[in-house]
Amino acid sequence: MNNPPPATVGMTLDQVDTPALLIDLDALERNMKLMQDRMDRAGVRLRPHAKTHKCAPIARQQIALGAVGICCQKVSEAEALALAGIADIMITNQVVGTKKVERLVALTRRTKLSVCVDDAENVYELGTAAKKLDIELDVMVEIDVGAQRCGVMPGMDAVDLVRLIANDEHLNFIGLQAYQGAAQHIRKFNDRREAIERATQLTRDTVNTLAKHGYTCRVVAGGGTGTHLFESTSGVYNEVQAGSYIFMDADYGRNLNQAGEYDREFENSLFILTSVMSRTRQALAVVDAGLKSMSFESGLPDVYAHPGCRYAAASDEHGRLEVRIDSSIQLGDKLKLIPSHCDPTVNLHDWFVCIRGDLVEAVWPVTARGAIW
Repeated sequence: MNNPPPATVGMTLDQVDTPALLIDLDALERNMKLMQDRMDRAGVRLRPHAKTHKCAPIARQQIALGAVGICCQKVSEAEALALAGIADIMITNQVVGTKKVERLVALTRRTKLSVCVDDAENVYELGTAAKKLDIELDVMVEIDVGAQRCGVMPGMDAVDLVRLIANDEHLNFIGLQAYQGAAQHIRKFNDRREAIERATQLTRDTVNTLAKHGYTCRVVAGGGTGTHLFESTSGVYNEVQAGSYIFMDADYGRNLNQAGEYDREFENSLFILTSVMSRTRQALAVVDAGLKSMSFESGLPDVYAHPGCRYAAASDEHGRLEVRIDSSIQLGDKLKLIPSHCDPTVNLHDWFVCIRGDLVEAVWPVTARGAIW
């Protein structure tokens, strides 16, 4: 059961209970439009990754702007968003094990669905489950283009796997998943571009090798917030799966653009609203947002719009802020924090408090919160 939301529509920002997951709607909408317009100009489909927001209202807005559907990482995410009416979902991950595969195949009766594979045994498992329900399942072959995570080796290893899929009457090969996740946070622009050029060449070669063996890739998918410029203009990728662009976070804020400056093209729209709960020392303030309120594996959060204030350390329920002695921060003040990593931060909360200006305009559920299986 979800906890009650920390705000109601019509509240002012200073009335919102804390810690709360906050969305600046104006910034969110500008980010969504910027990415969709860019993909439209490139002639590439946008399929945003919903692992970032896990939220049906946001997914519906992305699709209304022109996205062809959404991505998920887990079957449970796809189930939650399909139940909320999302009609086209790609699981950009492997789904392994009898129970998960049965749930996956059953979900095709509710929504258009595709899934990734990188193993022959998994192909057999998916085909067997699809045969039981007498359905045809769309399947992508994932190739490893540098992330060293999932995926078969590009080239003939991919051909061998595609051949197995093509020989199963209940599986439908639709293309390649070629995501270079490790490149998303390479700081220098040219270094990121070079990483994607290598990934693109591996992908291009695999598409051509498949064609020589009679297999067509209807979809060539990948790309992320940090590298979407390169995939979308590559002439190889025709579907981009960026996710974090809608929110951004402190870690993405450390990436550099072509001019060597911090890349601020997409705005911070996601914040943790926190309250000052202790102010007993001149150079210290303690807030009510700590380890249980946001993710820290990518570093500490930034304090928004307070240049003389630094988030210095966290414990379970507290954050220690180092502040200038002349700071005006007082007990009870509310501050915005920019989390270091948006995706796992969202998964810690039940609700988005959506503001326009200083007024709460909407409260949205994190529809697939905790959906990790």
